[in-house]
Amino acid sequence: MTTVTRDDVRKSPIAGSWYPGSPDALKQTVDDYLAHAEYFATNDELFALISPHAGYPYSGQTAAYAYRQLHAGQFDAVVLLGPSHRDDFGAIAISNKKFYWTPLGAVELDQEFVGALAQKMQVRRVGQDSEHSLEIQLPFLQRALGDFKLVPIMMSLPFYVVGKAALEPCEQLAAALADLARGKRVLFVASSDLSHLEDYAAVKKFDARTEELIAAFDIPGLVKYMGESGECRACGDAPIITALLAAKTLGANRARVLDRTNSGDVTGERERSEYVVGYMAVGVYKSET
Repeated sequence: MTTVTRDDVRKSPIAGSWYPGSPDALKQTVDDYLAHAEYFATNDELFALISPHAGYPYSGQTAAYAYRQLHAGQFDAVVLLGPSHRDDFGAIAISNKKFYWTPLGAVELDQEFVGALAQKMQVRRVGQDSEHSLEIQLPFLQRALGDFKLVPIMMSLPFYVVGKAALEPCEQLAAALADLARGKRVLFVASSDLSHLEDYAAVKKFDARTEELIAAFDIPGLVKYMGESGECRACGDAPIITALLAAKTLGANRARVLDRTNSGDVTGERERSEYVVGYMAVGVYKSET
């Protein structure tokens, strides 16, 4: 049994605010979301998920649609990719802790995988961070999968800032991840919200195009759309592209949009001056047909 010490654990900056801080309340909340999400039966092999990362009252039900497609023991490791909202750690960063903590327990990092990745490309190891996009996925993964090891990757080169220059780091990371995951039971999860605007109708419009491109598994078209100047269509655009590329390299050939909504749908605040954020849950599969 692995001994967990305080210095080994990444502390949570969001438990009790973005999601419930007590184990019982968190378990009940996540299980309720999962119970109200639809399971889409398929014989196709699941390679990746896309899930939003707002506070649970806003995007938790949409996130549950992604995690409802999982079952306990399905994967041994999860490569979790998310944007770094507050800190520029460089293209790729991973916590130097041994565990991520949530009220449901500690999730162990896959140090062998992380070490092998660092042999393939530059990876910055960081101490305590305040990033929420990775942690907020963990209670869903803990309830859906049970035991698994974690590879938590923060990315700091979004398409909406640097344009198509973000593609090369995504391609390099995707190739390395696919190589390390080949022959293993590894799930890729891209953490991302979609449009952020003070215009409900515009969010619906931009996100509908994102949904169309993802559903068509049109990665070049999505790269072009993400890199266009103007509206930030997904804060986790680089994680999304990386996860899709890695999954495709391993044989994935289709994506299913499981649910799409936005904060205006949740709160009812749909006036033009109200701030609205889009959310989407996606499964990425290999279809034999």
